Amino acid sequence: MISRNWPNGFVRACATISLFAGALAAQSAQKQPAISLVDDADAVQWQNLTRELGWRVIASGAPAGAAPDQRALALATAVQAAIKDGSVDPARVYLAGRGDSAPLVFYIISRVPDLWAAGAAVGGSPRPAIDTGRVFSVNFTNVPVLWVSGEDGKELADKLKSAKLNLEWRPVSGGASAAVVTEWLAAHQRDPFPHEIDCETNSPQFAHCYWIQLTKFDPNERNDVLETTRLSGGNGAALDLGAFGFKLDDPGPGVQVSFLPEKYNGPLKLNDRIVSLDGRPIANVKQYQEMLEKITEEKFTVVAVQRGKDRVRIETRVVLPRRDAGVTARVEAQYLPADKEIQIVSRTITEMRVTVPPEWVPVNLMWNGLTLENLKEPGCWTLSMQKELLRAEKCK
Repeated sequence: MISRNWPNGFVRACATISLFAGALAAQSAQKQPAISLVDDADAVQWQNLTRELGWRVIASGAPAGAAPDQRALALATAVQAAIKDGSVDPARVYLAGRGDSAPLVFYIISRVPDLWAAGAAVGGSPRPAIDTGRVFSVNFTNVPVLWVSGEDGKELADKLKSAKLNLEWRPVSGGASAAVVTEWLAAHQRDPFPHEIDCETNSPQFAHCYWIQLTKFDPNERNDVLETTRLSGGNGAALDLGAFGFKLDDPGPGVQVSFLPEKYNGPLKLNDRIVSLDGRPIANVKQYQEMLEKITEEKFTVVAVQRGKDRVRIETRVVLPRRDAGVTARVEAQYLPADKEIQIVSRTITEMRVTVPPEWVPVNLMWNGLTLENLKEPGCWTLSMQKELLRAEKCK
């Protein structure tokens, strides 16, 4: 985690967006693009940055300190309500977060992959999201993410791109101003019926993938054709000192506490420096992370904290996160216009809802080798597998 401050140089040159803003504002007099926020506390900042663009700012309304899944559900509900009332363009809803909330951009896209045209993470690091074990690279197939960070983020960004996560990384030093970020977001639009979709989930609560809704799961329905795309994080080890934040590019010595949440009641104070762990000196943040990464089980430990001129000894524990079960569900589907055919391959799924748009019918539908021929009626269909048979009926 890092402090909540915007990266140096990000909030500047906002006046330069006026020409770009005029062009975008003229696109739709009725429906607005929207910037949806992973952290409601950022609403005023983003309102100021996007006012001239004519964008609406959508906050989740989730209570402070809400769990990530609760935030994801609350934000999705708020976005869907804004789309339903006709005020927001569903093709131009963007997701954004900054600082210590930036990891939630990656987390929420992975949980709810089909609401956003694109996402922007300003500062921070996707590492805390990846360490949850709930980030799947295929869920970003149709949702590109821009990550703006210090130069220290390039190595991780390259690894994520190698893992086929749809990511563009830019350094703050490269002039990634507010205008650059909003212009990058505005260049993307969401297609409600993309011809190719691919989603993976470990939770029935997050099982919607554009025109497919996964409704029944069976871990015995294996399919080795579809591997997991879960991103492998670190061990997630952390000191049990409360939710403190630090800057990844802090040169040291030690790790400076640059952020503490409201009502923090732990032993740390702002600007403390954690300078040793189990008697071993900590040179900088990178070494601190490497030391924690080598810890494989929870244990008691002692840290030394430099507080002004005083050295404070704190007894604490190294804790490890609870990992989700390994079984996941994945669906990969495509519509082939030339063949008038929908092809679906899935793993761990025995029932799903498929919404077929009018322009796709008549169409043949294939699911894991089973065929439903000449589907003539558009709309929502419930598909189920029953003893090597594919059954279809209109959704109720």
